[in-house]
Amino acid sequence: MHSTKQRLIEAGLRMLLEQGYGSLGIKELLDETGIPKGSFYHHFRDKEDFALTVIDTYLANVHTVLDQCVEAKELPPLDRVRHFFGLVQESYKSDGYLGCLMGALGQELSGMSEPFRRKIDACFSSIAERLAICLDEAQREGDIRGGCDTQQMAELLVDCWEGAALRSRLKRSPESLDAMVDYFLASLK
Repeated sequence: MHSTKQRLIEAGLRMLLEQGYGSLGIKELLDETGIPKGSFYHHFRDKEDFALTVIDTYLANVHTVLDQCVEAKELPPLDRVRHFFGLVQESYKSDGYLGCLMGALGQELSGMSEPFRRKIDACFSSIAERLAICLDEAQREGDIRGGCDTQQMAELLVDCWEGAALRSRLKRSPESLDAMVDYFLASLK
């Protein structure tokens, strides 16, 4: 059995992705999970603290998958990048192409909440740092042209992915995701 806190986080992750932060009500979360109000406030100070914890959990899951892909040395570096985005795309598919939680919350909250803006920006930067490891390796192996700033390329890759994730959410389709990854990786050569 999952702990009370874990059940709240799992339900909150799904509800935040489906409804956004502004529409997420604590009462609806508690009704969904069957958890009493006092238990919520035992684990979280307020709705913002809860959502920031959900973001941390989401990012930890992304990092686990990304780190496994980055460390999969049996694959060439650009194939590891493609594999990561393929796995992310599979999670989007299982969610009905609702896109990226970070992108959705970033669009909704970055102008209203400095803690959310900083947290989400740091999330994207940490993903780019990990992707840059593969891009550095690909550059050393001659798979991408020399003289490019691989950290800057990784940041751009995350930016492009987030735009494609938004489009996949709008279309409820993976085609924008596929096209972005194909185009981006081909443009590195």
